Amino acid sequence: MPLPKIPTKPATLLPVADYPKAEAGKTGARAVAAAKPKLAAVPEPVNDEVIAKPAKGRKTARLLSAPHAAPAAEAPVAAPVAAPVAAPAAAPVAKAEPAAKPARAKGRQPSENELPHPAKHKPVEVPVKSNASRQADKSGQTKMFVLDTNVLMHDPTSLFRFEEHDVYLPMMTLEELDDHKKGMSEVARNARQVSRTLDALVGTIDDGAIEAGIPLAKLGNKDAKGRLFFQTRLQAGPGLPEGLPQGKADNQILGVVRNLEAELPGRAIVLVSKDINMRIKARALGLPAEDYFNDHVLEDTDLLYSGIVQLPDDFWNKHGKDMESWQENKNGYSATFYRMTGPVIPTLLVNQFVFLEPKSGEAPFYGQVKQINGKTAVIQTLRDFSHNKNNVWGVTARNREQNFALNLLMNPECDFVTLLGQAGTGKTLLALAAGLAQVLETKLYNEIIVTRVTVPVGEDIGFLPGTEEEKMSPWMGAFDDNLEVLNKSDSEGGEWGRAATQDLIRSRIKIKSLNFMRGRTFVNKFLIIDEAQNLTPKQLKTLVTRAGPGTKILCLGNIAQIDTPYLTEGSSGLTYVVDRFKGWSHSGHVTLARGERSRLADHASEVL
Repeated sequence: MPLPKIPTKPATLLPVADYPKAEAGKTGARAVAAAKPKLAAVPEPVNDEVIAKPAKGRKTARLLSAPHAAPAAEAPVAAPVAAPVAAPAAAPVAKAEPAAKPARAKGRQPSENELPHPAKHKPVEVPVKSNASRQADKSGQTKMFVLDTNVLMHDPTSLFRFEEHDVYLPMMTLEELDDHKKGMSEVARNARQVSRTLDALVGTIDDGAIEAGIPLAKLGNKDAKGRLFFQTRLQAGPGLPEGLPQGKADNQILGVVRNLEAELPGRAIVLVSKDINMRIKARALGLPAEDYFNDHVLEDTDLLYSGIVQLPDDFWNKHGKDMESWQENKNGYSATFYRMTGPVIPTLLVNQFVFLEPKSGEAPFYGQVKQINGKTAVIQTLRDFSHNKNNVWGVTARNREQNFALNLLMNPECDFVTLLGQAGTGKTLLALAAGLAQVLETKLYNEIIVTRVTVPVGEDIGFLPGTEEEKMSPWMGAFDDNLEVLNKSDSEGGEWGRAATQDLIRSRIKIKSLNFMRGRTFVNKFLIIDEAQNLTPKQLKTLVTRAGPGTKILCLGNIAQIDTPYLTEGSSGLTYVVDRFKGWSHSGHVTLARGERSRLADHASEVL
């Protein structure tokens, strides 16, 4: 069976014609089918035996996230005009008429020809199930999964992820675990954790009872109803075809799978491995082999939460009947709030951005969901950061998504922000500008802390000299480039003034390595985690839990540019935190869709 193509484009971008819209009266699975017809024909992941029971909220991710896929890039539109207010501040007015819609805009809407070329859509990757698994599903039999070493080192808890099915560990798997247990790397820690788990399972079992299988639920994992088997005798069966080197570990594991098929002719024996070549070799020899998918947060990253949803054209007609509106002064500016009820409301999430750009020439409406209670929601109008009077350290939003992102970055009530987007969408520049404005101008935070995972794109250049900050400085070229852009905007003080400003900024920015984060607590810091797509979920958990009182954490990344060998778009730590933090009242997420670096960079990201 041919392998799926490796995606070369950001998986979260959709063509203009396929941009999802919230539709009245359609929630849950019906909203997915209405918003994204292409996904309706995609079968559900069929690798049930290898995928663990989803964690809480995973099913919801599949139902709620599809209507909120990232919008296609659009040209900047006119700034939103606040709706007329029916009463003084903090005085709700009952039953405001639909006439409270935004006033007519003076600027024109962009035509289709002015829209940038949409990114090509990624092929949907569906887990492939072996024939042995499919036949066992039809007959209702339990299977026996033979685990490769890389599965255990990738997920130390994988022993307990196979529900009612049995797990078999060849002796060569234990030998390879022993070879990898030394060191301080993540793989070595996982190998040691697996060894401790196996010791706890085997510790109180009689020697004669090991061959009969050890209950996996013995340590309290109630979902694991199968048994654990070890290879207790040498191979006595047919083994592998002649010509394959017998000393190679992968070939010995394949020989164990073939012998198990001969010993248990009525049992489905399936090899589980993260090694693509191992699975190809097994398929070539006629042995069933599958990948391990339990580490995937989402089977299809097109379902990843984008933080943005487009409202239907008849939104005001269906939701403006019993609408209430009022004004409040929040964070130094006046915002309009709408309390409304309607069929679209149950499909929304807290802190999600909504927008409506009518084609009739009326002003666009941009808002953020602040509260949801059943079919009633409170939506707040946004601050227009595309206007020069609201610039952040000299930076203004150039498109709709950047305006959404700056509303999150400048909101002191939002403690955790994730920004996703391809190269050149402005993630680093917006984060750095917001950090400088809140550290040096409003003094909301003490200093900016910048960190990133040190994974080289090409060959490693070896050890770097100097202190921790000097060693990290070559990895922070992106921040140096953006600091140079931000410093050029100040032309009043002359060359000496710019130099003094740059020294002051440098004194408030600290560059830290991920290797020394464990045990630290950051108080009143503005923490930026760049290239977060190269972090595992466990590493991101370690970083996010460092936050103390008054700390804001930003995660920036592009899941289409993962450099870590064992991470994919579905298993990246950035995908993990985006999916788990959605809907929390103190976090927000925006997928940036339009590149603003240069026309050359935009064209290169589309055609290369």
